[in-house]
Amino acid sequence: MRWSAHITVAAVLERDSRFLLVQENIAGKRVINQPAGHLEDNETLLQATRREVLEETGWHYQPHSLVGIYHWKSPDDETFLRFCFTGNLLEHEPQRELDPAIQQVLWLEQQEMQKRAAQMRSPLVQKCIDDYLRGVRIDLSVLNHI
Repeated sequence: MRWSAHITVAAVLERDSRFLLVQENIAGKRVINQPAGHLEDNETLLQATRREVLEETGWHYQPHSLVGIYHWKSPDDETFLRFCFTGNLLEHEPQRELDPAIQQVLWLEQQEMQKRAAQMRSPLVQKCIDDYLRGVRIDLSVLNHI
C-alpha cells in the first residue's frame, strides 16, 4: 500500500479586524475555511497560495510571510501538510467567477469565528489564525523551489 499526504496551501488575510474566509460545500456539508487548496504539479507554494486566494475569493494578494506548516491527520485517516501564508491584499475582482465549491466569501471577526467553531472545515483553520494573532511570521527565504 502506498501512503501519500495532501500538500495544501492556505492564507490568513486580515482587514479591519476581520478575516477573509470562505464558506464552501464539501461532501454535501457547508463548512468555513481559509482560502486554501492543493499544490498543483509544476507550481511553487507561493504560486499556489496566490492562485487559491484568487480562485476562491476574487482577491489578488502578495504573500510576505509564512505563518506555519501544519501536519494533520483527519478523522477520515487522510494526512494533510498545510503551508499557511499571510500577506497584503491587492486588487479585488468582484465579478470573477469563483471556484464551484465556494458558496460565499466571508469577512469574520475573531468572535464570530469562535461562535461558528463547529462549522470550521478542520482544526487547521483556527490554529492558523491563532498563530497569526500570536505574531508568528516566518521569512519566505526558508522556502526553496529547486
